Amino acid sequence: MSLGWPLALLALLVVPLLLLARWWFNRRRKRTAITVSSIGLIRAAIPGRSAWRRRIPVALFLVGLALIAASVARPEATVSVPRDNTSIILAMDASGSMCSTDVDPNRLTAAIEAARAFIEQSDDGTRIGLVAFAGIAGLLVPPTTEKDQLVEALESLKTSRGTAIGQAILTSIDTIAEYNPNVTETGVDLAAPTSKGDYEPDTIVILTDGSNTTGVAPLTAAEQAAARRLRVFTIGFGTTEPAAMVCTADQVSGDNWRGGGGGFGRWGDDSGLRRRVMQIDEETLTAVADTTGGKYFRAEDAGQLTEVLTDLPSEIGLHEAKQETTVWFVLFGTLLTFAGVGLSMWWNRGRPVRALG
Repeated sequence: MSLGWPLALLALLVVPLLLLARWWFNRRRKRTAITVSSIGLIRAAIPGRSAWRRRIPVALFLVGLALIAASVARPEATVSVPRDNTSIILAMDASGSMCSTDVDPNRLTAAIEAARAFIEQSDDGTRIGLVAFAGIAGLLVPPTTEKDQLVEALESLKTSRGTAIGQAILTSIDTIAEYNPNVTETGVDLAAPTSKGDYEPDTIVILTDGSNTTGVAPLTAAEQAAARRLRVFTIGFGTTEPAAMVCTADQVSGDNWRGGGGGFGRWGDDSGLRRRVMQIDEETLTAVADTTGGKYFRAEDAGQLTEVLTDLPSEIGLHEAKQETTVWFVLFGTLLTFAGVGLSMWWNRGRPVRALG
């Protein structure tokens, strides 16, 4: 809870002033009381009233006034609200390890199908951009609502050597900077934000099955995103079980193909590559997400990956924002004030005279 105009809280002084005025009038009334021969006769003629019936209306009235007075300070609350201008940059890992068949038929095919479902089920107004990365990162499709264009680009993905996760994050930042004037392109040093929760509507999603092997470190890139208030959601995909490295001919770039003819080809025996297949750098992926205000997800098969991607809009589509709650303070304050006055009138009906003494 914060206040848009803190000095206006001085209006709360009306409550102690009213209590002081009530005390002064009661004291003066006692001084001017009329002396009667028998106070018992007056008490007998007036219905009794318990102490709580005298105090509850006053308490309700004063609390109501306090809420109304506090509303002048324009109180604000931080709440989760849906975004109406969300754009998502999906950065897909196209490294050679995506040919692993621990996920049927291979990781790349499963990832493409999950990404296709994510795109097709996204809201029509949500812009999605596509970045692919292996040894380098490149923008395939700038943020768009044209789903056919995105699906076509997905199906053209080819694997290559290397995994440049950090560079994928920087490329995604520069992509967002092209159309969001509030986001500065990379290469410009910015101070870290002093507070969390107020993020840009644009979000980066990194889908990878390994660890960074080239280029800028992922955490360094994450700090660049955090300085621009861009959230990065990370997804670690694949199992830790060793499996054959098999991709179709159209899924492998020319420099990696070690086969021939149609159908399936195989990567050569590369012990370093096989070790990386079994080593998703979950620690780094989690740190990247935490640094930027995002979240890390783990998916070991096609079904889990599809579920993670299709559920992402519910995570991405909400952001924390400050909303003024003045109207609620005024509403509840008015209700309590009228409740206090109403109860006082109801419980005091038929009591034209107040007993003194």
